[in-house]
Amino acid sequence: MKKHNIFYILGSFLFFLGLTMLFPLAWSVYYGDGDFKSLGLSLIITIASGGLLYFLFKPDETITLNHREGFLIVALGWLFAGVFGALPYYFHGILPSFTDAFFESISGFTTTGATVITQIGTVPHGILFWRSLTQWLGGMGIIVLSIAILPLLGVGGMQLYKAELPSPVKDKLTPRVAETARTLWIVYFIISTIEFILLLFGGMDIFNALCHTFCTMATGGFSTSDASIASFHSPYIDGIITLFMLIAGINFTLHYSLVMGNVSSFFKNSELRFYLGVVLTTTVIVTFNLRLHIFDNMVECFRYGSFQVVSVLTTTGFTTDNFNEWPSLSKIILLFLMFVGGSAGSTGGSIKCLRILLILKHSYMELYRLVHPHAITAVKLGKKIVYPDTMASIWGFFTLYLAMTIAATITMSFLGLDMMTAFSSVAATIGNIGPGFGAVNAASTYSEIPFLGKWVLAFCMLVGRLEIYTVIILLIPEFWKK
Repeated sequence: MKKHNIFYILGSFLFFLGLTMLFPLAWSVYYGDGDFKSLGLSLIITIASGGLLYFLFKPDETITLNHREGFLIVALGWLFAGVFGALPYYFHGILPSFTDAFFESISGFTTTGATVITQIGTVPHGILFWRSLTQWLGGMGIIVLSIAILPLLGVGGMQLYKAELPSPVKDKLTPRVAETARTLWIVYFIISTIEFILLLFGGMDIFNALCHTFCTMATGGFSTSDASIASFHSPYIDGIITLFMLIAGINFTLHYSLVMGNVSSFFKNSELRFYLGVVLTTTVIVTFNLRLHIFDNMVECFRYGSFQVVSVLTTTGFTTDNFNEWPSLSKIILLFLMFVGGSAGSTGGSIKCLRILLILKHSYMELYRLVHPHAITAVKLGKKIVYPDTMASIWGFFTLYLAMTIAATITMSFLGLDMMTAFSSVAATIGNIGPGFGAVNAASTYSEIPFLGKWVLAFCMLVGRLEIYTVIILLIPEFWKK
C-alpha cells in the first residue's frame, strides 16, 4: 500500500472537516454563548493537522488507489472524524472525559443519535449546531462528500465510494464517480432545503429548523431538546418530520430518477414497495395496539404510532413519546424494525430492506425447491436475476451482523448491564438508531453505560455505519499481506 497517498488524502479530508467548523463558529458568535474558544481551537487543530499531512505526504504523481487502500482510507477517515469531531465537546467541558466526547462525536457522524449529554438545554448553540452538522455530513457520507468536492480524489474515488457505500446493489448514476457523488449530494441538499422551509412554516426558528433538518435527512435523531420532537407540541411538525424521515429512508438514486421525471421506475421499484409495505403494516398494528392500551383518541394513536415506526425503521431515533412504556406488542415490533432499517442507498442504517427482501425471496425459493426439486429457479429483484455470489454476500453480511450483535451483547452483559439494556443498546448502536429500551430508553441517555461499554458501542456504531465489511476486513491478517 502507498502510505503517502493514504495520509495525503486523509490530510485533505481533515482540512475540509476543519473548514466545516466555521459554520458552528458563526452561530457561536451570533449567540455569544461562550463556546467560541473551544470551537475555534478545534478548528485550528483540525485544519493544522490536515494541512500538515497534506504537505508532508503530497505525491509527485497522479493518485490511484486499489481496493485495500480504499477500505483503509474510509475506515481511518471516519475514525479521524470521530476523534477531531470530539474536540469541541472536550475543550468546552460539556462532557467529563474524552471517551464521552468521542462517543458523542462518532454517534453524530455515524448518524446514530445515541447521546451521553444529560442536559441538552445547557449546551451552547454553536456546539449544538456542530452536533447536528456532524449528522448531516455523515448522512450522505463524509468520504462521498470529499469525493464530490476534492478533485484530487477523482481518480481513486471509486474505491472510496465502494468502501463507504457497500450496499448489495450499486446504482452509479453517472460514468464518473465524482459526478455521481456530487449528484447525490445535490439531491440531498434540495430535499433538505424543502424540509427546512416547511419547518419554518411550522413555527420553528431558523436555528432549530436547520438543526432538525440536518438530523432528519441524515436519519440521525439528535435534537436541540432533551424531549426531542415532543418539545414542540406540534402535530404539524410531527407530520413534516415523519414525512421527511420516510423520504430519507428511500434510496437516493430513486429520488434522482423522480427528479429527472422517471416516475414509473420510482414506483415499480421492488425494495421501495417492500419498504412502504413494512411501514404501512407496522403502523396499523402499532396504532391499534396503542388505542387498546394507551391513548383514547385514534388520531393521537396514529400520530404517535406512525412517527415512532418511521423513526425506528429509518434508524432516525427521534421521539415524540417514551416508547419504552408502550405495550409489549408495540415494543416487540419496534425492536424488530431496528433490524430492518431503511432502503439500500438511503441515509438509514441497520440491515436494510433490500437485504431483508432478498433473504425472504431466497428462503421461499429454497422451500419451493423442496416441493419441486427439479424446477429451475432463481431469485429475482423485479425482472433482474440476483446471482448466487450476490446472495452469498448478503447472507455473509447478515451472519456477521447477527454475530457481532450477539458478541457485543454478551460483552455488555459482562459489564453488568441487564439483558434488555445490553441487547437493545447494541441493536440501537450497530443499527445507528440511537434510543433503545431498558436503561437507554427514549427518556434516558447512554451516560450511565460503563467506560469500556461506551467504546464497545462506539465500535458498533462505526461498524454499522460502514456496513460491517469495511471495518471487519481490516482485522483479517490477509488484508495486510502484500
